[in-house]
Amino acid sequence: MELTEFFRYGFLQRALIAGTFIGILCSTLGVFLVLRRFSLIGDGLAHATFGSVALALLLKMSPLYVSIPIVMICSVGILRLTERARLYGDAAIGVVSSLGIAGGVILSSMAGGFNIDLFSYLFGSILSISETEVFISIGLSIFVILMIIFYYNELLSITFDEDSAKASGINTESINTMFVLLTAVTVVLSMKVVGIMLISALLIFPAVTALQIARSFKAVMLTASLSAVVSVVSGIVVSFSLDLPTGATIVLINFIFFLTGLTYRRIIKV
Repeated sequence: MELTEFFRYGFLQRALIAGTFIGILCSTLGVFLVLRRFSLIGDGLAHATFGSVALALLLKMSPLYVSIPIVMICSVGILRLTERARLYGDAAIGVVSSLGIAGGVILSSMAGGFNIDLFSYLFGSILSISETEVFISIGLSIFVILMIIFYYNELLSITFDEDSAKASGINTESINTMFVLLTAVTVVLSMKVVGIMLISALLIFPAVTALQIARSFKAVMLTASLSAVVSVVSGIVVSFSLDLPTGATIVLINFIFFLTGLTYRRIIKV
């Protein structure tokens, strides 16, 4: 099949457009998550997303509309548990993650067990993304990226030294709340691309790959975005051509990029 003929398919066009925006979003936010050693929040919120998707399917509603508010509440819950319940970040994530999985299993059993719709969200189904979901993904991705740009200096200060940022007058509590809410939206948007089970990979891999080869923070952000976009686009093309699961293919390509970056760093000694 020629490349021009390949891109004539409407469902592939929708997948590539939505995947590109979500890839940039995940990689940009992922850099902050990795540097703050908070990258596992993606995994915890993914499990909460599982529960919210199961609830949406039980109520016969769109999972996107149900998952966004629920996962946002869960993200704030993780932050509050960390701040006020004297729990470390990984313990707070574990609490929410466990509740999300347990709730999802109970709700799915009430809905008659695991069905095809739920499995498509567990392992990703970007090739089946609808036009409405594409517009929602684009709109929310642009909103989150604009928020990151607008609060870039505050996020940067908190990422590297939260105590100094607080001492300098930055409202760290508000910024942290905004940050976890943006993460929640990102996680929900990513479930169609790579699936609930692999969301954390799309947040982490581009960031850790960029950290191997880039020397400045802005270069890390740009490299991570490029890595994410290339992996998503090539993952869609390869998976469709070889009849492979799209989400898993994207993650494997990200892993190859990471190994390449790690090898480059060892040879060049960046």
